[in-house]
Amino acid sequence: MSTPSGSDRLRQIDPVLAQPCDDSRMEGEPDRVALLTAIADGDSAAFTEFYDLTSPRVFGLAYRVVRDRTLAEDVVQEVFLQVWSSAARQYDPALASPIGWLMTLTHRRSIDRVRSEQSAADRNHAYGASSLGREHDTVADEVGQRLDEQEVTDCLDGLTAVQREAIGLAYYSGHTYREVAEHLAVTLPTIKARIRDGLIRLKNCLGVGTDA
Repeated sequence: MSTPSGSDRLRQIDPVLAQPCDDSRMEGEPDRVALLTAIADGDSAAFTEFYDLTSPRVFGLAYRVVRDRTLAEDVVQEVFLQVWSSAARQYDPALASPIGWLMTLTHRRSIDRVRSEQSAADRNHAYGASSLGREHDTVADEVGQRLDEQEVTDCLDGLTAVQREAIGLAYYSGHTYREVAEHLAVTLPTIKARIRDGLIRLKNCLGVGTDA
């Protein structure tokens, strides 16, 4: 199965405009769950439509993590290739919204790309290799699948100011734990503890499980 239109599907997207938006503003759009189901069946028209609906947000998140337009475009290509080739068949609407699921794929692909670029260029100062191994435990993964949902935004208000700032820098702005620690002028163990405690509180607020 070849990807419809290949790299030609990539568009020049302004990262300033490619910001997360409230799903409530998309009420007139086709059902994205139905589009993913059609993509899983090999429907190239559904793939094109899904790409047009979601690629600005994919690019926006990738750009914020990799901080380079060309690398962000590569991530977009990789994410949608994954969606077309296999991921759409693995998507479970009971676990996440299409956008939340797609943002999780994008975040992981972006981190992988930064790791690869860092290794190739030996730029340990740019994106601390040790921090890239942040703990993607069940708490972070379950909450991460729903980063863009309004419910998460509401639950963030229930965190302490320091927890909210640390999680915002790490999961919305794409910083590593080490970068967050340097930005906030605190130790790395302190940042890890703040984020861990904040994620647990988010998890409880969202009702995504009870295991820590």
